[in-house]
Amino acid sequence: MSFTTPFTVVIPARFGSSRLPGKPLADIGGQPMIQHVWQRAQESRAGRVVIATDDARVQQACVRFGAEVVMTSVAHVSGTDRLAEVAQALNLDEDHRVINVQGDEPLIPSVLINQVADNLDLHPEAAIATLCERLHDTESVFNPNVVKVVFDQQGMAHYFSRAPIPWYRDGWAGAADVAANRDLPDNVGYFRHIGIYGYRAGVLADFVRWSPAPAEQVEALEQLRALYHGARIHVDLAAVSPPAGVDTEADLQRVRAFLNKQETN
Repeated sequence: MSFTTPFTVVIPARFGSSRLPGKPLADIGGQPMIQHVWQRAQESRAGRVVIATDDARVQQACVRFGAEVVMTSVAHVSGTDRLAEVAQALNLDEDHRVINVQGDEPLIPSVLINQVADNLDLHPEAAIATLCERLHDTESVFNPNVVKVVFDQQGMAHYFSRAPIPWYRDGWAGAADVAANRDLPDNVGYFRHIGIYGYRAGVLADFVRWSPAPAEQVEALEQLRALYHGARIHVDLAAVSPPAGVDTEADLQRVRAFLNKQETN
């Protein structure tokens, strides 16, 4: 199937990361990290790639390498709020697809950006599209930093959680250290949510008006707000496994080493 309708990639880029201050401008191979993310987005079929930031230093760096930048409010509490402001500033039609690519994903494969955008076309009943990959170890399943997702046979999400879902009642009951001493059941899959989203622009406008969901506040997962208010989220298995993003100094060093190795081979 050929997809010809253009979509827009928006890359939120906050300077004030708590764990890695100034993260968008961190040097990777002579370029700021945000430039690597922008380049990956440019390799997709996006008709437009926009960087959204609230910091003049990030804006100036992006302008230097030729990116389109939209300045956004410093009051936003989430990337989705920032996306909604950009969609409004760009006067996007309600059905226009907006793909949220995190500003700390310098290695994100462009095929995943296309996949999320295409899935919104393939599933008009979905307000949002995202990706996942299968987990094969209990350590990841029980890691609260690894967000799990359960979805139906049409790929529509039922729930996202930091907890191990579904719970393996017969295999894990009574275990003192479940993650270390129990295997995953053979007859059910466990899936890690990958944090790339595609939205219809009209849904973004709705999202920022919706009240937070109780489960969202407990889990600290804002996608639960969409489910709580009746919006459907399509989840697809990622076409390729994405490299990890940059949250810490150790992650940054890992990405630098990876790209340096690629350049020298």
